[in-house]
Amino acid sequence: MKNIILGVTGSIAAYKAAYLTNALTKRGYNVDVIITKGGMEFITPLTLQTLSKNRVYTDTFELDYPREVKHISLSKKADLFLIAPATANIIGKIANGIGDDMLTSVALAMTGIPMLIAPAMNTRMWENPIVQENIKKLKKYGYQFIEPREAILADGDLGKGALAEVEEILKSIESALQVK
Repeated sequence: MKNIILGVTGSIAAYKAAYLTNALTKRGYNVDVIITKGGMEFITPLTLQTLSKNRVYTDTFELDYPREVKHISLSKKADLFLIAPATANIIGKIANGIGDDMLTSVALAMTGIPMLIAPAMNTRMWENPIVQENIKKLKKYGYQFIEPREAILADGDLGKGALAEVEEILKSIESALQVK
């Protein structure tokens, strides 16, 4: 059984993480979900725990792992690392080596496996040169990006920035695992 770490960040598209978690679990993957504080504003850890059949990780400093350093042990068991949805904030943090929460700490401990990012943000943020530079930097370090799609966004704008469809994300996961 392949182990997938799914990071969920604070985007309106966070609800799609439930569909993604459910689909991955039904396909036989073990899914460990890490959700940021911002992500919990949009979807609950209980929803993702119920669908993944695993504990959902929310805090680097939880005290119930006395025998292991959890952000390291999670990174060691992973066959694939995915952040969906990924905000401009999380992309910037990882690109600049900031590990100030469970998700960024695990991301910084990742090595030697497929690392996928599915961004979701407003078009203005997506097109910002700083965000694009952070994406280039992460690509240089081996991250693969699942391009956002053009759609009417949460604020009513029409443009590129909507999370890729769940089926497209699933295809990207399958492809990355086959290449590995």
